[in-house]
Amino acid sequence: MVQKASIDLGGREFHIETGKVAKQADGAIMVRYGDTVVLVTACSALTVKEGADFFPLICDYREYTYAAGKIPGGFFKREGRPTEKEVLNSRLIDRPVRPLFPQGYKNETQIIAMVLSADPDNNPDILAICGASAALYLSPIPFYVPIGAVRVGLSGEKLILNPTFEQLKTSRLNLVVVGTKDAIVMVEAGANEVSEEKMVEALQFGHGHIKELVKLQEELYERLGVAKREYVREELDRALLSEVEQEARDSIREALYTRGKIISETLMNQAHDRIVESYPADDPKKRLEVSTAFEKLKERIFRDDLLKTQKRPDGRQFKELRQITAEVGLLPRTHGSALFTRGETQALVTATLGTAEDMQRIDDMLGEYSKKFMLHYNFPPFSVGEVGFLRGPGRREIGHGALAERAISGVLPDEDKFPYTLRVVSDILESNGSSSMATVCGAILALMDAGVPIKAPVAGIAMGMVKEGDECVILTDIAGAEDHYGDMDFKVAGTTRGITALQMDIKIGGIDAALMSQALRQAKEARLTILSKMLETISRPRADISVLAPRIVQIQIPVGKIGAVIGPGGKVIRGIQEQTGAEINIEDDGTVNVASVGGEAAEAAIRMIRELTATAEVGKTYLGKVTKVMDFGAFVEILPGTEGLLHISEFAEHRIRDIREECKPGDQILVKVLNVDSQNKIKLSRKAVLRDQKQSQDEVKQQV
Repeated sequence: MVQKASIDLGGREFHIETGKVAKQADGAIMVRYGDTVVLVTACSALTVKEGADFFPLICDYREYTYAAGKIPGGFFKREGRPTEKEVLNSRLIDRPVRPLFPQGYKNETQIIAMVLSADPDNNPDILAICGASAALYLSPIPFYVPIGAVRVGLSGEKLILNPTFEQLKTSRLNLVVVGTKDAIVMVEAGANEVSEEKMVEALQFGHGHIKELVKLQEELYERLGVAKREYVREELDRALLSEVEQEARDSIREALYTRGKIISETLMNQAHDRIVESYPADDPKKRLEVSTAFEKLKERIFRDDLLKTQKRPDGRQFKELRQITAEVGLLPRTHGSALFTRGETQALVTATLGTAEDMQRIDDMLGEYSKKFMLHYNFPPFSVGEVGFLRGPGRREIGHGALAERAISGVLPDEDKFPYTLRVVSDILESNGSSSMATVCGAILALMDAGVPIKAPVAGIAMGMVKEGDECVILTDIAGAEDHYGDMDFKVAGTTRGITALQMDIKIGGIDAALMSQALRQAKEARLTILSKMLETISRPRADISVLAPRIVQIQIPVGKIGAVIGPGGKVIRGIQEQTGAEINIEDDGTVNVASVGGEAAEAAIRMIRELTATAEVGKTYLGKVTKVMDFGAFVEILPGTEGLLHISEFAEHRIRDIREECKPGDQILVKVLNVDSQNKIKLSRKAVLRDQKQSQDEVKQQV
């Protein structure tokens, strides 16, 4: 049975429909906003795989180029592996949905969002999140709490609901808010130094509209009379839990409060193995239950101690940062490098300066575009003392890199002042809490070490929260255990003036505005402290870029001369590059970037370009070459590709009967520019040159 519902959302119709397509899926929703259409499906296995000890949720978001009336580029002419954008949007669906499944649910579940139609105004990512919620909520899958998602922009001081792509270009804020009808469950934002107060206002503004989207789903739920599959959570045997607690409580506490991640984990693993191995080896089910009880006990001890004794595992106060050290200029052949260490988290970050040829060119569903700033994050297994394959970046690496890139992009210099392509790479050497925020700090230091004139330094901090009923604590600079057992992972990056990036994931039902405000205030205090530590290492960008980096000189040429520099088939520009060794890039507006390592090659190339693009100046004398002789005069090339007319009457002071008797093609003669008219026609005179020479000779005679 086809069911439809819609509301007005930001002046456009938000429409959802179910029962028409993909009817064999547990849930299938078609979401439309403007001319953007996304199909989202949800399927969940009826049984749990034997031995499953986690919730296997798979979220996939795919954009098909046909949605925008395009054929894919490349040889194969079909969509390939997911792009970074698709990976990030898959994560955007996963993060708010995963915590809202019933605790202990382990049935394999998959959400697939397919963009079927894309207009140039409405971003499909918001539709995919809303569609995922509706597909789950309106299906038999035991998912009971619907969510909504909106984007919030900021123009001046005015908040904009679901801004278009064009509006986002000038917006100071790009905020995605996801929530239930009662609370916010996920936040993802990039901002241009937006204040904490304005950010909270934007979150509340977004949540107000989220309630409308949740209500829409609830109305459809009632109309469809959805019957949910029965799910009964497996409860641990209380007697067994008490037994494990009696035996392992002291060992867990000892391991939990031992300083040093590796030592603490070693002690915890030893305690785990001892208690598990104390049960018969021929009863694997019992041992699995004991292992589960041990993990539950670890979490309970951590949370109880934190709330009741106000005690963090490493002994810090709730607002206290771990020790921070920083160093720049470590690597001799990189353009910029930094080592940022906070506690047991360490990032080695490098900055590389390139030219326009190094830009990343992306063939997107809605068109091609280029990126001049790239931040790549790597997480090798040794950073956590493990052994593993080194493969391409996974979803986590792509997500962390995108967050750090978003935090920094707003403070980079304007392209017309600093026409470089920038690549920053963060290699995590140690990890125990928030390596993405260590990446932000290390990246800023590396950029300053490379001489990049950033507008302001940025620092990042990860906050956490533990909440039981009315008891709640907010933690600054969370370490591994606090992230794992806590209820919130809240990352904030910014300058002294405001926030540049924000990411929040909630593992419980949600967070209200009051707690959000408190977390943001506490994060600001920490951010300012970290910034002061960073500036002790390097207080401002170096005065000049590295001698190893390409020098880019920017000049402007007339648009009409672009063809002369490029030449037929690019012959001229290739010749200049081969002769000088410089790299040349010409924009459509006549901006020319000439790059070389060392200045000599660039200077030689600029000299050649200026010669090719020089324009005739009235009153100036040129040594020209006769190109053609006519009855009325001769055409003389005074600059490459620039000719003027030397009329027969301007050839000499005496009357010329036949100019062919005076010159022929190929002759070189001195001529003076008398006039350049509105159509760029040039009038030349040889007679004026002869007069000037005679006058000069007369002046010399008078002086003698």
